[in-house]
Amino acid sequence: MPAPGFRMGRAAALGAAAVCAVLAASPAAAKPDFQTWLQELKAEARSDGVSADALDRALEGVAPIDRVIELDRRQPEFMRTFWGYLNNRVTPEVVERGRDMLDEHDAVLSEVARHYGVPKRYLVAFWGMETNFGAHLGSFPVIDSLATLAYDERRSAFFRRELLHALHIIDNGHIAPAKMKGSWAGAMGHMQFLPSTFVRHAVDASGDGRKDIWHTLRDAFASAANYLDSLGWAADERWGREVVLPEDFNYAQAQLDVTKPLQSWADMGVKRADGGPLPVVGGMEGAIVLPQGHEGPAFLVYDNFRAILSWNRSVNYALAVGYLADRLIGLPRIQHGRDLDTEPLKREELVTLQTRLNELGFEAGAEDGIPGPQTRAAIRRFQEAVDLPRDGHPTPTLLEKVRSDGQRAEGSS
Repeated sequence: MPAPGFRMGRAAALGAAAVCAVLAASPAAAKPDFQTWLQELKAEARSDGVSADALDRALEGVAPIDRVIELDRRQPEFMRTFWGYLNNRVTPEVVERGRDMLDEHDAVLSEVARHYGVPKRYLVAFWGMETNFGAHLGSFPVIDSLATLAYDERRSAFFRRELLHALHIIDNGHIAPAKMKGSWAGAMGHMQFLPSTFVRHAVDASGDGRKDIWHTLRDAFASAANYLDSLGWAADERWGREVVLPEDFNYAQAQLDVTKPLQSWADMGVKRADGGPLPVVGGMEGAIVLPQGHEGPAFLVYDNFRAILSWNRSVNYALAVGYLADRLIGLPRIQHGRDLDTEPLKREELVTLQTRLNELGFEAGAEDGIPGPQTRAAIRRFQEAVDLPRDGHPTPTLLEKVRSDGQRAEGSS
């Protein structure tokens, strides 16, 4: 989903002077004021092939947006659990609306699916996750947003490239600058493409000479399918499925980088969610994902799940897309783990967890409140030391265990 809409004008209404002062006062390094920087950007764009006319139209009155900097800096107080995320994103209303969209746009979706090999339910699921089926495309002026982030020093190089791509899109006549609206970070259209994704994968499926992912659903669906196809989407495979694990399952194997043939998982006692035998397709491999630890639901995910992750690196997002696609065609709800306490760790509690794990020698990495791969590996090492299931999942119970049993764990590390 894009950031919430923010309907404002340009320099005067956006407090540009204030944000310029904040950015220019950054102690990290001396840098030019925004207008000087903008002239340098224009020169680079001209040398990159953008026409002077396009630059004049796109950059007239452009100014930093203070709200964009605020959103870029804002960190959530809570890390959302899987159930907290899923229950908010895949509601009965979203499923019903998605089924209506499947019916309403069946002709164009079927045509796109045949051409690219991406089933239409997945296209609608991405559409629903990204913009609530086109209801929230974002109202930030994309050029202003990208200029703000490119001028800022935190991710300047990345957004400078995105801004140059956006200028090429305007120069090529795909959309007028005033109509190029999107999220605060520059994601655009029904499927929320960044400009670089647009340049590489957008399609003029309607044949009108423009790749219009903002207003033409045929273009938007075809562009999304083309992107997924480039990521290796397998037309005849699912994204994955809910499974149940045997009681003696080694939870250390529940990691995305631990893949096995489906027969191997079946031989270990992994079954379908209803307890039936796991379907085994020769040559297919999968990995076990536990988005809320060993007490929550378990999923066996396939190559298409990794394609979804390439679109958005969040495991919760990828599971939600797959689950929504399943629900759109009447496949069952998730059957296990719904009664699990969904209380998340606060950010400061995650920092405390990482700090304590580092003090105990478990090498959790940066104490940043983000439970990335290194932190999860440290949690697994701690869990092994104190004889807990090695699922690598941070919970309030685990934090208390690290605090109270730390000395015993230190002696075992």
